[in-house]
Amino acid sequence: MTATSTAAGPAASASRRAASRVAAVAYRYGLLGVLAVMLVVFALLRPAFATYPNALIVLQSVAVVGIVALGVTVSMTTGGFDLSAGACVGAVVMVTALTMVRFNLTGATAVVAGLLTGLLVAGVNVLLTVVAKVPDLVATLGTLFLFQGLALIVTGGQSVAPGMTVDGAPAPGRYTEGFAWLGGGTVASVPVPVVVFALLAALVYVLLHHTRWGRALYAIGGNPEAARLAGIRVARYRALAYAVSGVCAAVAGILLSARLGRGDVGAGDPYLLQSVAAALIGFAVLGANRPNALGTVVGALFIGVMINGLTMLNAPYYAQTFVQGALLVGALVTSYTLRRIR
Repeated sequence: MTATSTAAGPAASASRRAASRVAAVAYRYGLLGVLAVMLVVFALLRPAFATYPNALIVLQSVAVVGIVALGVTVSMTTGGFDLSAGACVGAVVMVTALTMVRFNLTGATAVVAGLLTGLLVAGVNVLLTVVAKVPDLVATLGTLFLFQGLALIVTGGQSVAPGMTVDGAPAPGRYTEGFAWLGGGTVASVPVPVVVFALLAALVYVLLHHTRWGRALYAIGGNPEAARLAGIRVARYRALAYAVSGVCAAVAGILLSARLGRGDVGAGDPYLLQSVAAALIGFAVLGANRPNALGTVVGALFIGVMINGLTMLNAPYYAQTFVQGALLVGALVTSYTLRRIR
């Protein structure tokens, strides 16, 4: 063996160790670094971006998406995937609007009706996935179409708004002030949806990371058969995951309905893809590589900051969709490829 080859061995080993350290840092902090760079760039290009009012706008814009994403995150911990979340949001928007406008009931009644709708969607998902043993993606896709169609049938394919004509006469009800406050009110200058988002994020974080229920959910997602042999009631915990997802989607639908002041057909359609993107981007936060509440919150903020910044730069909407997809792909590469390199 020559002196050159002897020296090359330690040099190559040191190079590999350096590459591994770089990959480890990028794996844990790459997404946060990109978020920090975006904040700085947008603030330099548009000084109005770095203001408190605009920060509230960003937070309010991601509140509904973030709440839906938290529910999707919980469903993903068991190895499932709730594709019906967006349809649930839309159904809740229509149900709450019908409750107040068509049937002239109170805002509190509308909130209860919305939560029950979310639980109904969750119940159908549980029947299909847990009882009938239908694969989660197929089952929740069926639930998506089911409740999208049901919302259209109930309303005749029309939006529900105060003053609309019902059987030749104006609708008797309207959105109550208390209900509208949920979408446009503030608590110590902070919009109500942002407060609700923060509270639900804290609750989901505690559930997943500091309770035995959370440990059981992750165990089922890792290996359901091993979890069953360990004494975990797999069916019960999977039902719990879908129930949490349904309630989160229902809360998001209530807040969205209160903000819109009407029941728009297809109001929940955009929230499925954005919530799934937020949950998947969260895999790359601090190297978690699994569904987690903190990562989902960061993922939602990531999307909100990107959309707000590009809007302030007058970027066309189709460019925003492309950039959002590119960021999701980058997050997935960070989560999976760099983990293997590390």
